[in-house]
Amino acid sequence: MLRQEINDALKAAMKAQDRRATSTLRLILAALKDRDIAARGEGGEDGGIPDEAVLDMLQKMIKQRHDSIEQYEKGGRADLVAQESEEIEIIARFLPKQLDEDEANAAIGEVVDELGATTIKDMGKVMGVLKERYAGRMDFSKAAAIAKARLGG
Repeated sequence: MLRQEINDALKAAMKAQDRRATSTLRLILAALKDRDIAARGEGGEDGGIPDEAVLDMLQKMIKQRHDSIEQYEKGGRADLVAQESEEIEIIARFLPKQLDEDEANAAIGEVVDELGATTIKDMGKVMGVLKERYAGRMDFSKAAAIAKARLGG
């Protein structure tokens, strides 16, 4: 389970006295705990959020860091750019291998054909299936753009 992998990585980072990894992993676990509490309040699972939701959370954390890097580069803060980049590497360890552009195009085409999607009105169905099958392995903002183009949007 992904949650256990993160806990094990935290223990290893603490033993190795890797401050960046320790702080980043603690940040992940804190965000995970927040999500678990929110899910409980909505009548969610007692065991915490499922791995798919954890993968989604990790992807969002990486996206936030990419956005921060962009801002830090504009501000000339190379030290903070390096810090955010290190955090991205640490978080990315827990994500499955990302689909490259060709693989993503093929997957989107397969789902569009499978569903018989022909218009932009089918976009929700296509994205729903993609998110179900490729959670944590695909950038869905890019996938949405590709699917939209295929559906004539």
